[in-house]
Amino acid sequence: MKDPIREQLIENLRGGHAHVTLEAALKNFPKNLRGVKPAGASYSAWQLLEHLRIAQRDILEFSRDPKHVSPQWPDGYWPKSEKPPSDAAWTKSIAAIRKDAAAMEKLLRNPRTDLFAKIAHGTGQTILREALLIVDHNAYHTGQLVLIRRMLGAWGE
Repeated sequence: MKDPIREQLIENLRGGHAHVTLEAALKNFPKNLRGVKPAGASYSAWQLLEHLRIAQRDILEFSRDPKHVSPQWPDGYWPKSEKPPSDAAWTKSIAAIRKDAAAMEKLLRNPRTDLFAKIAHGTGQTILREALLIVDHNAYHTGQLVLIRRMLGAWGE
């Protein structure tokens, strides 16, 4: 029998129910605009993408590795440059986000993963909380990516 909580967490992790998916927000993102910070925006698309990658990785590793050390806040969670160092870096960041999302999904699918137990090395967090944190954090910044694209005139048909 499927566990409806696990299945719903995975569905939400994949996104797309109430908002644009990360895949859609990034699809055909113009190379020349990836490092542009529009007037009035706090970040470029590259900074948001890397922040998503870094934060998701941190949450995943905290969830499964008692020896994990989180980056220094806030500097360790944001790239220094507004522009990606290369097209390959952009592609690599997206691949890492996908890989880590799949790893969190695998953790959630594992019937031995107690979603409600406090993480032994944490301060009261649970796997359920960490999965919801990824869902919430990714949705928030995906929305920012869409806004950046709109501000740059690079969203829609």
